[in-house]
Amino acid sequence: MRRPHIRSVAVAVAVTTAATGLAGTAFAGPDTGVERSAASAGTNTSAAVVKAAQTAAFTHASATGVAQGDELHARDVMIDPEGARHVRFERTHNGMPVLGGDLVVHLDAKLAYTGVTRAAGHTVTPATTRPGLTAEQAAAKAAQAAKGDAGSAQLVVDARAGASALAYQVTVTDQQGSTNTVVVDAVTGKVRSNTPDSDEFLSPKLLDDLRRKGQTLDPATGTAAPESALAASGVAPYPTAGKGTGKTLFVGTVGLTTTATSKGHYQLKDPTRYGTETRDAKGSTTEKFSAGSAITSTTDVWGNGTTSNRASAAADAQYGITKTLDFYRSTFGRKGIANNSKAAQGMVHWGSKVANAFWDPTCNCMLYGDGDGTTFKKPLVVLDVTGHELTHGVVDATAKLEPTYVDSKGNQYGEPGALNESLADIFGSNVEFYANNKNDTPDYLIGEKLGLAQKFLRRLDHPSLDKLEGTIDSWTPDTYYTEVHAGSGVSSHAYYLLAEGSGKKTINGVAYDSPTSNHSTVKGIGRTKATAIFYRALTRYMVSTTDFHGARVATLKAAKDLYGANSTEYKTLDKAWAAVNVTAANTPAARH
Repeated sequence: MRRPHIRSVAVAVAVTTAATGLAGTAFAGPDTGVERSAASAGTNTSAAVVKAAQTAAFTHASATGVAQGDELHARDVMIDPEGARHVRFERTHNGMPVLGGDLVVHLDAKLAYTGVTRAAGHTVTPATTRPGLTAEQAAAKAAQAAKGDAGSAQLVVDARAGASALAYQVTVTDQQGSTNTVVVDAVTGKVRSNTPDSDEFLSPKLLDDLRRKGQTLDPATGTAAPESALAASGVAPYPTAGKGTGKTLFVGTVGLTTTATSKGHYQLKDPTRYGTETRDAKGSTTEKFSAGSAITSTTDVWGNGTTSNRASAAADAQYGITKTLDFYRSTFGRKGIANNSKAAQGMVHWGSKVANAFWDPTCNCMLYGDGDGTTFKKPLVVLDVTGHELTHGVVDATAKLEPTYVDSKGNQYGEPGALNESLADIFGSNVEFYANNKNDTPDYLIGEKLGLAQKFLRRLDHPSLDKLEGTIDSWTPDTYYTEVHAGSGVSSHAYYLLAEGSGKKTINGVAYDSPTSNHSTVKGIGRTKATAIFYRALTRYMVSTTDFHGARVATLKAAKDLYGANSTEYKTLDKAWAAVNVTAANTPAARH
């Protein structure tokens, strides 16, 4: 479940300026959308691109929506192989962060303006810049709304709801240590949004339904013959890479690259992947990775394939995290979740009786509960869960897709949030295909190893076969009011149709039968090309408010970039979106 880290807007503005702070920025490489780091391209080049994009944004203000008092702060720069440039900006207005003010400026090879993708289709200038509430009053309202202790209130411009308003943004921490970002109208005192910051895999609604139905999730476990271990990088001096073996709960016996800290002493930390590490939270609910306990061994063997050994879940987590990193790097050249060559992190045994796993933007890490012992009896360290949740981290680092609204129980609604969930499912399933582990057959099913009665949580080929969450196959105007996991079926289905086509098909022993809402026949272009299109659309043409019709436009632009507007790939993509009832003709006149 996507729970956006709204307060990260302020952080991005603080650390990423117009001309500096781009060392971890994403650049594009060959046709498949492969990226290279800004450092390899040269800082002068990136600074020149940013400056040109800023100038173009103000020169073409009628199109980009920038106005007097706005400042643009570069967060991402991408250079396509044909020379096109794309600069993703966060915005401030009179020094205040603008929520929903993000935009991507597009340039050609000669740095001439070619277009813009913007989150807010209106000016972000608020009607007044004089608050009617003090910061203390706003913090008190936020604390009451989120039922916790409020931090300091910061003035922002909230441009997310079709108009702009002066507001306060407050972080509230509850007794369990979880945080919410609360936005309070600075004039009226109304709570404009109250959003949990963590990103849970299982929604509150689904967990409630499972408990009400008395359904128990007890995934099958078991070890298998060892896979070939990853190669060590040499011998002492220490620390050096170790050649470890993980005896996991769900994917058998696997090779893990570890850190040999001294002779006969090892740590579950991978020096060949930016120092990616899994730690043991030991039942705490800390959101600081440094507070987790390092996992060590004197044998370089991790776990025993059962929950009786605490390291078994850690081996699953480390395997899933490193395979996700490898998928993104091998497929797109992406160096880490945020493409900044920094470690991905995970903590197992998080909290007490936590029946969930989630991406936590506060610590930039995966947190895995052990299950509540009743509904969920094992740690949620399944491979596609990790791929799904870490993809939320990729979305956080790029388009920052956010739900439109959240109910009192924490369930989220709205098409941008549903698109986020869909992308997490799409790339999560791709992680499975990349890993190609015989104990977790690659497929287009999500959560098929969770032990659910319906044999999967969601599926991409025929989403409405999921009766637990009520996932939908195609778009209607009511999709806006659909819970994000249920709504994710729209774009997930379009992706599957693009990749594999409609009708019956068997892949790796799994039978699929994908329908179309318009009774058309779609012939797929293959998973590799479909994935390249959706990734390029995410990184270049999606913003925080992108809905399904916006996703259609974004993916068509990406397909045009990669294969041309007259290509089979482009035409098939248009058919795939039409097959889930997303067309240019039925684009809502009033976008939410």
